[in-house]
Amino acid sequence: MFETLTEGMRTAEKPTMRTFDAHTDGLVVKTGIPVYSLCEHHILPFYGHAHVAYQPGDEMVGLSKLVRYVRWQSRRLTTQEELTRDIVNGLATELESDSVTAELTAMHMCEAMRGVETVTTTTTRESVGNLCQEDHQQFRDAVRRERDCLGGTI
Repeated sequence: MFETLTEGMRTAEKPTMRTFDAHTDGLVVKTGIPVYSLCEHHILPFYGHAHVAYQPGDEMVGLSKLVRYVRWQSRRLTTQEELTRDIVNGLATELESDSVTAELTAMHMCEAMRGVETVTTTTTRESVGNLCQEDHQQFRDAVRRERDCLGGTI
């Protein structure tokens, strides 16, 4: 089990990000990506959803690769803040994209089971580059629609 939960610590497990020619310069948005990770401080799970968007350059990646990449990044001991940053920086590098943004909303079992013993959600956002206002709004609207579909749950 521990081997599976920490596969993100092994580069050999990183998904191959095969790309193909981009026939659009429009923003690519993927929402509702399940995230299951382990808090590096308490070795307890945190879980939720990630939403990512990127501006393709000459090439783009298959949508399932975004899910696989987020899953791979999350399978390690980390913090939510670090995970969000690593997803954005990693995708920017892998996709050679000038603009990548991600938002991650999660519940932390280390909060629920110890400390304040309360279930709350934490949201983190990171970006590389600058999305234009229209693209930023498109991302926000997609995240909002996803949350509405999930009924406000993580």
